[in-house]
Amino acid sequence: MQFLQQMINGITIGAFYSLVALGYTMVYGVLKLINFAHGDLFMWGAYLGLTSLNVVLALVAQASPWAIVPSVVAVLVTVAVAGVAVERVAYRPLRSAGRLAPVISALGVAFILESLARNIYGASYRTYPNGVALAGRVEWGGAHFSVMQAVVLAISFLLMGALYLFVQRTRIGTAMRAVSLDHDTSKLMGIDVNRIIAVVFIIGPGLGGVAGMIVALYYGSFDFTLGWAFGLKAFIAAILGGIGNIPGAMIGGMLLGIIETLGAGYLSPQWKDVIAYAILILILIFRPTGLLGERVAEKL
Repeated sequence: MQFLQQMINGITIGAFYSLVALGYTMVYGVLKLINFAHGDLFMWGAYLGLTSLNVVLALVAQASPWAIVPSVVAVLVTVAVAGVAVERVAYRPLRSAGRLAPVISALGVAFILESLARNIYGASYRTYPNGVALAGRVEWGGAHFSVMQAVVLAISFLLMGALYLFVQRTRIGTAMRAVSLDHDTSKLMGIDVNRIIAVVFIIGPGLGGVAGMIVALYYGSFDFTLGWAFGLKAFIAAILGGIGNIPGAMIGGMLLGIIETLGAGYLSPQWKDVIAYAILILILIFRPTGLLGERVAEKL
């Protein structure tokens, strides 16, 4: 029973990691850049979700789970626009400046976003309104999971599945895969590389923002360090699955969430972070391209 319970919790946490890891792996796939600001865009999704939810509840004057729907749309659009703005201002002018300058710029953007959140919303924990999270628990095989867990898992898998089909089955997705292999050849084939990169910075941060709101709803409270905590774990998940590989990011997030939760349940919660970083070190030593292989490893 304990094992099943830990697996359910691990899959839930892993789904969060996977959604955020997709942003890292998509950006790395097309730009060979680790977007360290992605975790803080995820954190802003939690804050913007809280703000938009308060506005919606003020308009309808009644707490209801359906108020989440317009808030999710608002977060998706706002964080996606912010992601495109970050790429245009902080990354595009540095594409030909080598590897170090874009990384430093990404770290600078991350610190700016985190400081803005702390200064605007305060350093204390913020909580989501009561009545918007779905209540109720279900027992299965001796294990318990909440209705909210089932909903967030369904949303997470739906978003990941939709992204995979988009990348594999659409013309824009085909162009994204081409750009991830070679920018110059893609340009010769008539692909607008800047447009494709902009699409990546719409999808990645947009999904990250929605994940931030889902995480805040699931846990109930959060603060401005949420992006650093989850962003770093999602980065480890992307490395674990094979950075630049979209299915790898999904699998890596799930595995990391399950391993962390099992370690916390059978050892101690204090060992959770130790386990995550130990996995990162072992992967870098024994399989640096990740479990499914780094999609662009041949170009490094």
